[in-house]
Amino acid sequence: MKNMTNISEISGFIWGIADSVLRGAYKRNEYQKVILPFTVLKRFDSVLEYSKQNVVDTFENNKNKIEYIHPY
Repeated sequence: MKNMTNISEISGFIWGIADSVLRGAYKRNEYQKVILPFTVLKRFDSVLEYSKQNVVDTFENNKNKIEYIHPY
């Protein structure tokens, strides 16, 4: 039961942010287009938290060997 309460609290928190921050920029039925991708990105960040510095260091050591394509 504790886990469900935690999920409910987190869900309420996320939807509260959506209501206050996204209002006007997105219609209420479009929130999921924004919330899901950012939730996934946050989860990746949390999972990789302990190895993040290693990833950054590896990138810095190899960035001259990598061809980076700008998105614009």
